[in-house]
Amino acid sequence: MSMTVVVTRNVSDRVRGFLASSMLELAPGVYSAPRITPAVRDRIWRVVSDWFPNEKDASIVMLWADSAMPGGQATATLGLPPIKLVEIDGMLATLR
Repeated sequence: MSMTVVVTRNVSDRVRGFLASSMLELAPGVYSAPRITPAVRDRIWRVVSDWFPNEKDASIVMLWADSAMPGGQATATLGLPPIKLVEIDGMLATLR
């Protein structure tokens, strides 16, 4: 179990309501769950991914601790711009 954070931009009330029902909404569009299992995190991501084609001009970023990833953090993104974390010479960078 690890801390998971979801940040949204321009999503529908349906997505916001779903995320608020499974995570704490810290600020508009920012959701957090301090101890969430990988299975629950994957289920949340599957639901928002399935609903995402109905969103217009929206983006969703999910972040969680993952010791196997560079910097110990994994990400999943939907929308624009697509973001990927990469390790370059021992430093963590954002690839767009």
